[in-house]
Amino acid sequence: MTFSAHRLIVARQRRKLSGKDLADRAGLTPVTISKAENGHQVEMATAEKIAKALEYPLDFFFLDTPEIIEADTVSFRSLKKMSAAERDASLAAGVLGIELYEWIDDRFELPATDLIDLNKERSRPESAARLLRQHWGLGDRPIGNVLKLLESKGVRVLSLSENTQNVDAYSFWRSDRAYIFLNQEKTAERSIFDSAHELGHLILHHHAGARNDKGAEYQADQFASAFLMPEHDIKNELSNVVSPQQIIRAKKRWKVSAMALAYRLHNLKLLTDWNYRAFCIELGKLGYRSGEPGGIERERSTVLAKVLAALWTKRLTKLEIAKDLAVPLEEIETLIFRLAGPEPSSAPKAGLSLVA
Repeated sequence: MTFSAHRLIVARQRRKLSGKDLADRAGLTPVTISKAENGHQVEMATAEKIAKALEYPLDFFFLDTPEIIEADTVSFRSLKKMSAAERDASLAAGVLGIELYEWIDDRFELPATDLIDLNKERSRPESAARLLRQHWGLGDRPIGNVLKLLESKGVRVLSLSENTQNVDAYSFWRSDRAYIFLNQEKTAERSIFDSAHELGHLILHHHAGARNDKGAEYQADQFASAFLMPEHDIKNELSNVVSPQQIIRAKKRWKVSAMALAYRLHNLKLLTDWNYRAFCIELGKLGYRSGEPGGIERERSTVLAKVLAALWTKRLTKLEIAKDLAVPLEEIETLIFRLAGPEPSSAPKAGLSLVA
């Protein structure tokens, strides 16, 4: 068995520790940790100290080299706000998320990826939103459950455990599979918008190289706004907006924040510049800038819930997944939106077929 330097880095990053911090916890020298992360041979006694300090199963460090995710290949929205530790911990979660879905893919028939490459529409995100809605046969109606829709189109959606608002969400492609990671510290409405924003990155910037620039972020925002709130439907429902209260009442139709709806109305010229500024000030006073009073219920993963239900039919739990992947159970819990597994006596029909 060979100790994996890359897995050491992933586990350390998940714990938001520097090399020196880990050395102190493990009773080792920083030089020992540095050598281990640079591929030098690690004695078993040292590996055991590292595993204990990181609270990871020892077996984790002797698995095959994981697929590392580079920061410039994902769509981080708030790099300036994020600390290096927050960024690295989020990317390390992505590594574990890929391995979790590989485990699931080996056992279940999941929906095939059904996204279209709209890279040529980058400068026209509103058009891209219409084209994708047309491809998926959505028309102009509001989307009842965005996360469920994405999963039905083959997007792997997982949650992040970072308890900070500095990390929004991010997405990336691995081969022909699309991944989105969502921070659960945001309001339910913001999480839905983040999902659509990341969908925009996946279809607009698949072949665009590094995506962490203002232009790409603006395009993904415009796409999300148009995708969630189609122009025709907005104009049908809100052709004459005279007060912020109308926005507050109407926002539930599209499951977006009051501020996002106000922005969309202004963008479609249904609010004048003066009214838009005045409404935003009033909405801010009512608490809609920092939160979403009376917000909607948070969306959860349908695919992962079905996976847990199907596993229950075999008397398997999340603990078995954690053991197979040699990760702490907490890592699995956070990746799957902390979904509770059904009781064996009441497990629902899974709706997914186990691969023989």
